[in-house]
Amino acid sequence: MSSFSSRFRPTPVNSGFRQDGYWVWCGSALAEPGRGYHLYAARWPKTHSMFEGYIFLSEIVHAFSPTLLGPYRFVDRVLPSGDASRWDGRMAHNPTVHAYGGRYLLYYIASTYDGPAPNREEAISDQRRRNQVYQNIKIGLAIADSPDGPWQNLDAPILLPRPGRWDSQIVTNPAPCVLPDGRIFLYYRSNTPQGLRIGLAVAQRPEGPYERVQDEPVLQGFNVEDPYVWHNGRHFEMIAKDITGDICGEIFAGAHFFSDDGISWRPAPSPRAYSRLVSYDDGSQAQLGCLERPQLLFGPDGEPQAFFAAAADGPGSFRKADNTWNIAIPMAPAAPNCPH
Repeated sequence: MSSFSSRFRPTPVNSGFRQDGYWVWCGSALAEPGRGYHLYAARWPKTHSMFEGYIFLSEIVHAFSPTLLGPYRFVDRVLPSGDASRWDGRMAHNPTVHAYGGRYLLYYIASTYDGPAPNREEAISDQRRRNQVYQNIKIGLAIADSPDGPWQNLDAPILLPRPGRWDSQIVTNPAPCVLPDGRIFLYYRSNTPQGLRIGLAVAQRPEGPYERVQDEPVLQGFNVEDPYVWHNGRHFEMIAKDITGDICGEIFAGAHFFSDDGISWRPAPSPRAYSRLVSYDDGSQAQLGCLERPQLLFGPDGEPQAFFAAAADGPGSFRKADNTWNIAIPMAPAAPNCPH
């Protein structure tokens, strides 16, 4: 039986989005028929180390390309506002964008803090302040009538951690799935002593309210993060980063899941969604240190046209990377015997 990963095709070496002087992460795309493609990614300056820098300085930016795979060029900055009094005033990260009834929805995580941003050394050494900003992260939503904006971010988060529950520490990695009836299933990740778990909240409209479907995670027993979920017209599919490689057979690669109701999930018969070994259209291959935050762009036929993800060089682990970027990989239609 064909696997999801068998649909990947070689990609141009310069696909996706890079910016000199910045760490680039995430990356979620929209098509604007007759014009081109819009990409929303996170970036922060390389004056700071990668992990500590994102916590204080990540911002969401808008890039554009007339072609699907890019290269994408920086257009403007979307979030945060810079107003420390707002819950999302000082950092924004994890953008994922979706069309919804003539509008565009940009989900993201964000936090805030008082005072000046720390320099590189302070960001690394001040663990107390770093933890405070990290534990303040919540999920938000911005809405626009055009991919060019302006984006109106809601005044309050749409999803908060729940004290005393499994998701009390943080809510992050938002993964909205727009259903044919207009409801939004919002998947998210939280940290537990047993590993990373995926929860689900549902809303009747983008502005919410978002209500948990159950007290416990909908995906547990699998140590994954960075979910991306879609409804293919018959059932739900999810791809997510496999932290240990126990599901897909490759550490930090992608696992593929199916669900009939969006609540009970099972690994796909061929569970590897993607590999960190990437093929390029010049005949070369590269084993990436990271390939995560997967996002898909669907064509008019409802089939994925391209896979977008955060990529990093190095031996593995984003803490060991010298460069990061968003990569865009073309996808072929599903084989006739591939389940949808």
